[in-house]
Amino acid sequence: MSATPDEDIDGFFTTSRTTGREEAVELTDESYRTFLLDPDDPKLTEVRGMTYEEFAQNRYQAPFLRDLLVHWDGLYREPFVGITSDGAVREGLYALPGTVPSDTGSEPSEAAVRFLGMLTPGELDAVRHDIDAPQWRAWSNPEFMVYRVGLRMEVLTDDKTSAIHDILRASLSSDGYAQVSGAMELNGHLGELAGLPTVMNRHSYWFSVFGDPSTGARGEPWGWQLFGHHVALNFVSVGGRHVIAPVFLGGEPALMDDEAGVHEPLFGTRERLALELAGSLTATQRARAVVFESVLDPAMPEGRLHPADERHVAGAFRDNRVIPYEGIPADELDDAQRDLLRRVVADFLHLLVEGQRELALAEYDAHADETWFSWYGATDGSQPFYFRVHSPVLIAEFDDHAGVWLSNKLPARFHVHTTLRHPNGNDYAKALIARWRERGE
Repeated sequence: MSATPDEDIDGFFTTSRTTGREEAVELTDESYRTFLLDPDDPKLTEVRGMTYEEFAQNRYQAPFLRDLLVHWDGLYREPFVGITSDGAVREGLYALPGTVPSDTGSEPSEAAVRFLGMLTPGELDAVRHDIDAPQWRAWSNPEFMVYRVGLRMEVLTDDKTSAIHDILRASLSSDGYAQVSGAMELNGHLGELAGLPTVMNRHSYWFSVFGDPSTGARGEPWGWQLFGHHVALNFVSVGGRHVIAPVFLGGEPALMDDEAGVHEPLFGTRERLALELAGSLTATQRARAVVFESVLDPAMPEGRLHPADERHVAGAFRDNRVIPYEGIPADELDDAQRDLLRRVVADFLHLLVEGQRELALAEYDAHADETWFSWYGATDGSQPFYFRVHSPVLIAEFDDHAGVWLSNKLPARFHVHTTLRHPNGNDYAKALIARWRERGE
């Protein structure tokens, strides 16, 4: 499970430590293109032309990965508890509306019903799961699949793939759909850059439906899951509430450049707000908020820098992780800083449609004084960085990573991973589903 410094393990996970500060790598098209692998690099030629199944079988041969898969499988098979700060789940943090709001909208459920109506019996068997099925927790974000759950989009006919996109559009805000589809496009862009379109493309994702969407307009729980390289979403609708968590979104590179020029980075707004907040900290506040001076700080304890996850702690198979609070509590920030922190949180929640986002923000506001903000790295944007917002009802992370299919050995601001979860048992809306059942609906 551990990696030695500067070791590239089977071409997947690179971990590097330095005795000082790493050099800054800016988020531009020129910077990431500096690290493109030669098309004849064995890392590419050895897998070029493989199908996604052949590629997965090839990856499974790596000794480190075999150990990691065993570890992940053990985590997957644990009974669900939820992320906590101290090992004890806090009850009563999540509530349903008294009645199903009339403006909840039936578009997601209607789109899901239309999609299911297009499928063959075999496809239906593969894509449908009970609302309590353990397959919710089988998602992962590498370019090879760990578990095969649902239908693989790239092998479906165009009309069925389009119908999945219709579900995404109906379930997500317009900005949220743009970000998710943008991340999928960036995966295709990476596949083109590496000459590996059969390994990474805009539809190398698995899709499932949980529960019965035909009953969604009445508030009964149902949902869908989409996961693959740099994109993993878990959407649940229950009792008038939408929950989208866990979320994993990322990009390598995290921006597109084409004939029209360089586009906005995938997480550009989030970066700017977070850097503005970090840059506003006083010396006293900075001493509290900055947990490590570098994302590769040698002061990190053993195991804090993981060869697969790097610094983020709330990724795949981490449903039951104990994550202590760290950094600075929000009640030590001034009003302007607390507003910036809330805007960062709102950006993490922008996958939700507007009314649903306000409900989630209200939960955040109710625990604002119990919220913590932590930062790794320089606060002026001169280095790659990591930050976390952590409260009883939300954990959100942003982490700059080393290269996997690009050659940068050190973290760079053009390879980004982000996560979003609802601690204390509401990932996959499990706490809200329990509340719905308690009401006997």
